Amino acid sequence: MQVSSLNEVKIYSLSAGRSLPEWLSDRKKRALQKKDVDIRRRIELIQDFEMPTVSTKIKVSRDGQYIMAVGTYKPRVRCFDTYQLSQKFERCLDSEVVTFEILSDDYSKIVFLQCGRFVEFHSQHGHYYRTRIPKFGRDFSYHYPSCDLYFVGASSEVYRLNLDQGRFLNSLQTEASESNVCDINPVHFLFAMGTAEGKVECWDPRTRNRVGLLDCALSSVTADTEIEGLPSISALKFDGALNMAVGTSTGQVLLYDLRSSNPLIVKDHHYGLPIKSIQFQHQLDLIISADSRIIKMWNKDTGKIFTSMEPEHDINDVCLYPNSGMLMTANEAPKMNIYYIPVLGPAPKWCSFLDNLTEELEENPDSTVYDDYKFVTRKDLENLGLAHLIGSSLLRAYMHGFFMDIRLYHKAKMMANPFAYEEYRREKIRQKIEETRAQRVQLKKLPKVNKELALKLIEEEGEEQQISKKRKQKNLPSLLKDDRFKVMFENPDFQVDEQSEEFRLLNPLVSKISEKRKRKLKILEELEAQGQEEEEEPEGKASDAESSESSDDEKGWVEEVRKQRKLLRQEEKLKRQERLKEDQQTLLKPQFFEIKEGEEFRSFKDSAKKQKLMKRSLEDRLKLEEKLGTLNVSDTTVGSKQATFKLKKSEQQRKQQEAEKRHRQERKSLRRPASHLKSRRGRGRLFH
Repeated sequence: MQVSSLNEVKIYSLSAGRSLPEWLSDRKKRALQKKDVDIRRRIELIQDFEMPTVSTKIKVSRDGQYIMAVGTYKPRVRCFDTYQLSQKFERCLDSEVVTFEILSDDYSKIVFLQCGRFVEFHSQHGHYYRTRIPKFGRDFSYHYPSCDLYFVGASSEVYRLNLDQGRFLNSLQTEASESNVCDINPVHFLFAMGTAEGKVECWDPRTRNRVGLLDCALSSVTADTEIEGLPSISALKFDGALNMAVGTSTGQVLLYDLRSSNPLIVKDHHYGLPIKSIQFQHQLDLIISADSRIIKMWNKDTGKIFTSMEPEHDINDVCLYPNSGMLMTANEAPKMNIYYIPVLGPAPKWCSFLDNLTEELEENPDSTVYDDYKFVTRKDLENLGLAHLIGSSLLRAYMHGFFMDIRLYHKAKMMANPFAYEEYRREKIRQKIEETRAQRVQLKKLPKVNKELALKLIEEEGEEQQISKKRKQKNLPSLLKDDRFKVMFENPDFQVDEQSEEFRLLNPLVSKISEKRKRKLKILEELEAQGQEEEEEPEGKASDAESSESSDDEKGWVEEVRKQRKLLRQEEKLKRQERLKEDQQTLLKPQFFEIKEGEEFRSFKDSAKKQKLMKRSLEDRLKLEEKLGTLNVSDTTVGSKQATFKLKKSEQQRKQQEAEKRHRQERKSLRRPASHLKSRRGRGRLFH
């Protein structure tokens, strides 16, 4: 049993199995069945469910017990009994069957439309009656209330044959040159026929008048379809009282409501092949349409594809078993396909074991054409040294190569390449090594300059990636890959000095973290030196201990700052002591100073005072000169004038002085003599 899946819909092919070449004799086939377990175990749901060459039409009786199929060659009809899971009977015919209809609930009344304009009636015992219509027929429908057969074909007329009276009635004259298909509505018995001009004519059998005309060819042309010729109607099917599906020769399916001339939905198969069959699946509201290449199942409301099947051989007809998930096809091949789709419905009663069987099956697609034979080309034979076998019975010519026994192929391959197993073993070992290497931690190459900073950026980048994955955000670009900061990791002038005062004060907690990073750097350097490609974690505390340690570091941030400051003071003190030692060791040499013109040398102290005075603000210097009385106004000989300014106190200073004065007065008023306090204490004790 072959299992396929499309859109999560499992399709079980019950007719698929281990194929045997057609050129094998029946005796060899039976011998293979005895020897091979897989051939014996293949599922044959209905025994000999096939035709000699090709099957053209397949139908199920209304009671569901009989499946009937017609095919060639020679033209014949086969009836299969589902209760016995075998063939009921087989009848050969004089000419090929175009289509047929089961008139009764079982196989007792059947009508065949044949190629030579013949209409043949069969009863339960066999052939019953044969008649002929004026033109070649293509399809027919049975009108149950009046017992009329309506034949359409290569004529503008619709021929009527009454089975109750046993004679032809007046035909219906249509506007079409030819008609391809027809169907009768099962509810109100409206007769519809599809013409070669792409139109659908609807007739009322009671009045024999045309009541409607649909131009499907014009409606099937959409913006994205390419049509070479005029589409004709190739399939027609009613659904209930109001819906009708129409298939065209260009591969479109149109769904109509009979109350409207515009289609509800247009579905294109995109193969350009005529639609062969249309079926309705009511449980899931699906339409099953098929051309010669593909079977598509799609929703009739939205047009969305449910699933599809592509058999190996061209499709001639599709039949859906009523109220189940079983689908049967007539193909351009001897074997008729049976598919079971559990989603569409349960298995029929006569094969209810399929429900249990399909639950246990697993999907094992087999790509080999013939399991006991190997297909080889001429080049393969030359490589194996078997080119001399061409033309012998050991090779069977097929297409561009040959079929040969699989056992002979394996023996020749072993002789041509005896070390094939060793090569295979080596390749498998290499694949296993590659898999283990892929699981290792990849070593990241660090730059020559600022290695610790690069390692820090890599760690932060990894944390940011994890956060962005959780929040579904885009990752920010890394500084290591940015060209603007490339020089920082290449030029030694940009090396970060971790011993500088600024760095240590700005990063008080960097000491412990840098120690971990240095350990990691040391390990990376060792791995680089050894040429290994794995990065081991440094031995130390676990991740939980590290997280608790980082939290303790955050709590003791102030202590770390104090420690850093204390260390800096100690270093400064050591530097001062070193300077003093150097000064003591050096010999003092006399220094000479030059006095500017117009200046009078008094002492070194005056120059020192002057330097201190210059460091003060202008206001302080003017106050000092005012106290000393050096600030005055005098006229010069040139006519210039030197003015002396008295600085006024600012409003803020004045208010501050007044407030201080009031405060002093209040303190004086509140002050008491010590004797007054002693007398009060004595009184308190007396009254107490």
